[in-house]
Parts: sequence; C-alpha cells; structure tokens
Amino acid sequence: MIKKCGVYNMNILFFLTPKSEVAYIQEDDSIRQALERMEYHKYSAVPILTRGGAYLGTITEGDLLWGIKNQYHLNLREAEGIPVTTLKRKMDYLPVYVKSNMEDLVDRALNQNFVPVVDDRGLFIGIITRKDIIRYYYKKDQE
Repeated sequence: MIKKCGVYNMNILFFLTPKSEVAYIQEDDSIRQALERMEYHKYSAVPILTRGGAYLGTITEGDLLWGIKNQYHLNLREAEGIPVTTLKRKMDYLPVYVKSNMEDLVDRALNQNFVPVVDDRGLFIGIITRKDIIRYYYKKDQE
C-alpha cells in the first residue's frame, strides 16, 4: 500500500521524460517505419502523434504483427506505404494532463508501461514510465 505522505500533492512533471527524448510514431508513418523505429529503440509500444503534435494513441508490436498478418497477409512490401493509423489497435495507453495529480498518474501506470502526458491543448509533451514511478516510491519507502 502506498503511504499518503503528501506524495499525491506532487507535480507529475517531476517524472516526465520530455517529448524530445521519446521515440514516437507520426500518424502518417508507414508500418515499415514503425517497425524499424521500434526495433531500433527496442520498444514494444510507442505513442502515435499527429503532425500537429497531438497524442492519438499507442501502437504495440502485437498491433503491427496482427495487422500485417490479417490485413496484408504477412506481405511487408505491401505494408510499406500504409500509415500505422490504418491498423486496429488492441488498446490505447490513456494519457494524463500535465496538471493531473499523482493519484491519476499511478492509476494509469497500473495498467500501462508508460503514461503519455499531454498539455491543456492535448499536445503530447512526453511520457512518464512505470519504472520511474516505482523507483520513486521504493526510494521514498526506504527513507
């Protein structure tokens, strides 16, 4: 159980990995580009952003695999010019707003590897990883 020691009043930006340090996919990136980016960074899930910077959702390895199998019969060449947003996604990682509280952040992190963070306009500004949240609470518990 997490101790309520004023931590819920903390600013979630303390945990933020800024957009400039996050691997993400643009809405019109092809399936091939998404696969290559995920392989390069060794991520199993990445955010999808619009060209304007808004958070659209999350694409996973499974979404790509099943989309290629079911929609393109495992033909990667056909999938080269197809935007990732044409694929069905199992689920999207729900974002938090920059002014959200720690309780909302922890609630989202329970079911997601990372939590996308958006500003008041809905523009993606970065992510908070579950690993960073757990590390913080672990250190807090050791004090």
